[in-house]
Amino acid sequence: MIKRLFVIMTVVAVAIATSAADVDSVLKGLKARIAPDGRVAIWNVTTTMDGDIAVINGTVGYQDQLDAINAELESYNINYKNNIKVLANEIAANEQWALVKLSIATLRCEPKHSSEIATQALMGMPLRVIEIGDDWLRVQCPDNYIAYVPESSVKFMSQQDLDSWKCAERYIVTIYDDQLVTEPKGDETVSDLVLGDILNFVKKKGKWMQLATPDGRTGWVKSSSVENFDKWVQQNIDLKKIEKTARRMMGSSYLWGGTSTKVTDCSGLAKVSYFSNGIILQRDASQQALTGLKINDWHEAQLCDLLFFGNSATGRVTHVGLYLRDGKYIHCSGQVKINDLNPDAPDYLYSPLSISRINGMIGTKGIVYVRNHGWYFKK
Repeated sequence: MIKRLFVIMTVVAVAIATSAADVDSVLKGLKARIAPDGRVAIWNVTTTMDGDIAVINGTVGYQDQLDAINAELESYNINYKNNIKVLANEIAANEQWALVKLSIATLRCEPKHSSEIATQALMGMPLRVIEIGDDWLRVQCPDNYIAYVPESSVKFMSQQDLDSWKCAERYIVTIYDDQLVTEPKGDETVSDLVLGDILNFVKKKGKWMQLATPDGRTGWVKSSSVENFDKWVQQNIDLKKIEKTARRMMGSSYLWGGTSTKVTDCSGLAKVSYFSNGIILQRDASQQALTGLKINDWHEAQLCDLLFFGNSATGRVTHVGLYLRDGKYIHCSGQVKINDLNPDAPDYLYSPLSISRINGMIGTKGIVYVRNHGWYFKK
């Protein structure tokens, strides 16, 4: 009886996938498992029928997605033809990676300067190239966020080039902002610098250090403004350091998509503050809200816990701040400022929908030390 039931179920499973809608349903289930968020995965897949053959069309970002589609369809015994294009497979070997060569590069939702800002990337940040168009690249950032960057903002690299860069002597900017100048004590600028920029070491002269940008421009910066990258990444979580970075940005203006010490949005403030401590968070507030240890009540919140705000009716997260002490939190809303969670306080603003603790959760989904990220160091 059990064997007969199994046979019937198998026949039903095969029979289900007899139309484009049925196959689409199978692939929709797969997408929900491996590519649910369009901000971090490319998945444009459709199905048509050629007689009893399902023809799968569209694009995905990487080969592992195509492999997963083939495995899923085969598990349902679907007769199919796969016409899916894998974007990353079209990239030449010497252009598979890129390093940001500007102090801050602006990434957009579409490949045009008039498009909405998606995020920002800092000098020396490795980007995985997914697609190359006219003057624009579609890239994936270390936090997995996908957006478009002008080709003029980056230096192409092969995998071999990137591996060499991982082993090079590098320095990271550790102060709010600075200048790379042509001569020690000079005032002619090679590039501006911001917290988190990564450059290659050239030589040291007294209290000054000569560094090179990813595209080979060299200049000088005070040694006190930078730290050896290999040493910097060994730091463990320091909540007071994260708080100090956030407070250092007090009064700075809001920019949708901003993720640097010059301008930031709410989730950008959280990312910049934690990155100063060698920790990579997810890009958007709604993504950050899905990470970390959940805290039930703000009275139980600790320093630098992430507070999420939004629509209490739908639960949709639209804003994030960092908890300080005694009900105070710092966030970027119009500008970086401090408000209170206590409804009776004169500077009360918003009540949180949820709270996430990053401390103690590094290495869990969406939270990673830079030192453990394979794009920065060989594994």
